[in-house]
Amino acid sequence: MAVTLGLSPYLVVSNAKEAIAFYEKAFGATLQSRHNAPHSDKIMHAMLHVHGSVLSLSDDFPEFIGGKSRTPEALGGTPVTLHLQVEDAEAVWSQAMAAGAKVVFPLKDQFWGERYGKLSDPFGHEWAVGQVLRVVTDQETEKAAEEYFKKEPVLS
Repeated sequence: MAVTLGLSPYLVVSNAKEAIAFYEKAFGATLQSRHNAPHSDKIMHAMLHVHGSVLSLSDDFPEFIGGKSRTPEALGGTPVTLHLQVEDAEAVWSQAMAAGAKVVFPLKDQFWGERYGKLSDPFGHEWAVGQVLRVVTDQETEKAAEEYFKKEPVLS
């Protein structure tokens, strides 16, 4: 198997088998490899392709890291957003919602020139979906941000 160079996220989830099924259904992911831990049903490593990128994941193994779980559910959320830049945000959004994603920030046209929204998957990871609608200059973005934040003090 060829190794893909570059940066790719590696998620820890509470149920890797269900996460793989969700990502396949929600984002059209394709499973490239999967390895269970010896003598266990838990997945120690899985690699998927999602919209041209590699996403790896595993079940949580707190027993090997001092007994502390590292899933978003155990940590009370996640500070990380996985961003999908796509050609058709509505289609990706609808597919993810049908698969069970929850809205964090509604999908809508944004001042920076994208149709953009954020979802939460059933495992506590957040996903942004963005589609470029028009190219916006830095100056246009800054001016539009000033106007936006006069009305809306926070993005989510």
